[in-house]
Amino acid sequence: MDATAVVLAAGMGTRMRSALPKALHPIAGRPMLRHLIDAAGPVFARIVVVVGPGMEALAAAAAPHPVVVQQDRRGTADAARQAEALFGDGEVAVLYADNPLIRTETLRRLRDRRARGDAGLALLAFRAADPGAYGRVILDGDYVTRIVEAADASAAERAVTLCNAGALIGPAAGLRRWLAAVRPDNARGEYYLTDVVALARAEGVRVAVVEADAAELAGINSRAELAAAEAVVQARLRAAAMEGGVTLTDPGSVFLSADTVLEADVTIGPNVVFGPGVRVESGAEIRAFCHLEGCVVGRGAIVGPFARLRPATVLGAGAHVGNFVELKAVALGAGAKANHLTYLGDATVGAGANIGAGTITCNYDGVAKHRSEIGAGAFIGSDTALVAPVRVGAGAVTGAGSVITEDVPDGALALGRARQVVKPGRGRPVPPRTDKG
Repeated sequence: MDATAVVLAAGMGTRMRSALPKALHPIAGRPMLRHLIDAAGPVFARIVVVVGPGMEALAAAAAPHPVVVQQDRRGTADAARQAEALFGDGEVAVLYADNPLIRTETLRRLRDRRARGDAGLALLAFRAADPGAYGRVILDGDYVTRIVEAADASAAERAVTLCNAGALIGPAAGLRRWLAAVRPDNARGEYYLTDVVALARAEGVRVAVVEADAAELAGINSRAELAAAEAVVQARLRAAAMEGGVTLTDPGSVFLSADTVLEADVTIGPNVVFGPGVRVESGAEIRAFCHLEGCVVGRGAIVGPFARLRPATVLGAGAHVGNFVELKAVALGAGAKANHLTYLGDATVGAGANIGAGTITCNYDGVAKHRSEIGAGAFIGSDTALVAPVRVGAGAVTGAGSVITEDVPDGALALGRARQVVKPGRGRPVPPRTDKG
């Protein structure tokens, strides 16, 4: 059956105390909205995102999915109604962007529960050790009789630990009818999506419940809850990496992005951080205290410790990047080495080249960036400055301490430093000692 997911993302999230819309706050390097969209994608034919006015950045993050705007924030039922024209004729699920930890499997279970045919509406719920202010889901056997807010619950109802997660699914025609019937008869004068349950029940429609883990259905309304969600996602990513054949020597200290790709037989040392857009190929090793983003690490390459790989960097098979080395937009050829105290930016380094300690590419002239090219098998002496644009040919050598401003032909030796002058007897005089100890 055709199905649409409507994602409510219009809330500003005042408890986040941020100018950034709540749904744009990142978890594992990806906006929480995208986590939910990615989970819903395999389950629903269409995804529609409801944003608030002035949320152009959030609308862009939802692309290519259609976006509708809730001009006046009058509650969750009103937000869902803004997408009514895009409901279609099949099933419609209403989800919340601040529930980014919901798994695809859980959303599929929600659809499957309604597909059994004994209930016209199904909702997600969880068991809470401390239900607190969560709305309680009151059951009669297998079906929901009502959802009661904590403030309105009796003592017996407050003892119920089954809590409403907010997400629900029902037929498009029914949801249109029930949403239209919701009234703002509450202290805040808002239109609440939870009222749909009572309206469906009033028509004799059964409401089923699907339970999931509390951590998976947790909402994010504060920075502390955002940090807790980050911990949940990181645990998932680490577990998936190790299940896929990756060695994490200290899993709890490694931070991954949602899109990090680690092939089998990769080894990751402690305190390594992966920003978005990283792929590490089989047999590579990332040693302790490295930071990588937007880069590719080739088969069998070694990075670190204490190295930084920045966007558009590609390491060839068996390349070495050592301690306190930073690469930005660098193609480091197969077997090439930059092992110590080096900055390479906007450069191409040929296979088997050796970059000496303290080498830098001077790639920015104050106006524009320029590239350096180092040929295969070249040997760059320690403390060399390559003033781009410049080319050092294949098999060429630069003397230690050189400043290279002109191209060096293949196989040549380039020296760009002042000649050493030695003056005997002119060393610094040592004054007589004045202490008596």
